[in-house]
Amino acid sequence: MKITKIKQLVIFLSAWSVAATVVAQGRYTSDWASVDTRPVPQWFTEAKFGIFIHWGLYSVPAWGPLPADGAKGIYECYSEHYWNRLASNHPLFVAHHRAMYGESVKYQDFAHDFKCEMFDPDKWAALFRDAGAKYVVLTSKHHDGYALWPSRYSWNWNAVDIGPHRDLLGDLTAAVKKTGLHMGYYYSLLEWFNPLYREDIDTYVETHMIPQMKELITRYEPDIFWPDGEWDHPSDKLKSADFLAWLYNESPVKEQIAVNDRWGKETRSRHGGYYTTEYDLVHSDNVKETRIYHPWEECRGIGHSFGYNRNENLEDYSSSEELLHLLIEKVAMGGNLLLNVGPTADGRIPVIMQQRLSDMGKWLKINGEAIYSTKPWEVASKNDALSAFFTTKGEDLYVIFTKYPTHTVTIKGLSRKPTSVALLGSAAKVSYSHNGKSLTLRPPALTIGQAPCHHAWVFKIVGCL
Repeated sequence: MKITKIKQLVIFLSAWSVAATVVAQGRYTSDWASVDTRPVPQWFTEAKFGIFIHWGLYSVPAWGPLPADGAKGIYECYSEHYWNRLASNHPLFVAHHRAMYGESVKYQDFAHDFKCEMFDPDKWAALFRDAGAKYVVLTSKHHDGYALWPSRYSWNWNAVDIGPHRDLLGDLTAAVKKTGLHMGYYYSLLEWFNPLYREDIDTYVETHMIPQMKELITRYEPDIFWPDGEWDHPSDKLKSADFLAWLYNESPVKEQIAVNDRWGKETRSRHGGYYTTEYDLVHSDNVKETRIYHPWEECRGIGHSFGYNRNENLEDYSSSEELLHLLIEKVAMGGNLLLNVGPTADGRIPVIMQQRLSDMGKWLKINGEAIYSTKPWEVASKNDALSAFFTTKGEDLYVIFTKYPTHTVTIKGLSRKPTSVALLGSAAKVSYSHNGKSLTLRPPALTIGQAPCHHAWVFKIVGCL
């Protein structure tokens, strides 16, 4: 995971040189050399855990095939791609649609069934807060172009004009911000069936996409802007650097907003803000080399799909243990986890997803200090032999065991003798000895009733770095 010290120095000096020019000018200019020097806000790199929400018209059919059905690759399981799969005559989607709805029902007709009558934004926000998440990212508009706010650029194709007749995005934003969490928006740069996008990309960008993005930013003032659907065109065609210069220089959120790297077909893991991976699919070798140093985020669903998929069964969902281990792994490697929930068309978060989030919150309530505001340990991010991951904060080292150790454990690479060692959430005494740069831990034997938590256990080694 490490890159050479020389290469790190070259990267730093290059970034510092351009940053110095920007500071001297006082503004970011409309080019990657300039906007890439804008740092990812500290709040984002410290937050570590966020909730993704995929919710829209695709929540009505709420269907995608599973690998067992013959889906080839994770992307074919995405229920949020329902309309495009129908239009491209994907056999599994077409067969399901004909059996359920017949030939006469079109995707656009689902707008009348997207009623969201059970949507309670305060309950959603409380669930996310209690799960230990620090930020929320809602799909403001997916690739079908349907907007969850009353956008003037999506007339009669938004949640106020048709469907629930409600500003879903605005209501959730108010509830999330009230809980103290950061609020952000996913935004699709492409629209599959917008004639302008298909026939005149320049006019689409100038008169629809950029004005709509600015409308979203100025009206709701998010802390995250998460574009997607960038793969059809290079960033210069999408005028991405122009938009980012406006965002960083003039927008009402220029100081606190964080953005990702999906700004053009060439930009992932190279330009923008923090890098993104999706179900661990890395879109550039650049991430493999720098992900531990550059801010990054893994996004994925609890199941195979982002949008709610009624076709998924219990075995298709990650367990609470798997999700906690996933969070621990990503944080130990320097990243964040953006974990997705897919609400139903009537506005409920499926109970199984609520249960997974609740379990994560219970663990984080005890062990969150080993996750939030931490950094990777330069010596090692994990030790497979010990079933352990490592994070640091100041002079302290956190050793996170995904299997509780039943024997003595030796940890090498410490700078000095620790002042104390504790098992988070437990009053049990932890015996240890220090020799040179090595620490030998003797974990206390705990009964099930004495264990402070489930799924992973954290030893805090104070003052050893």
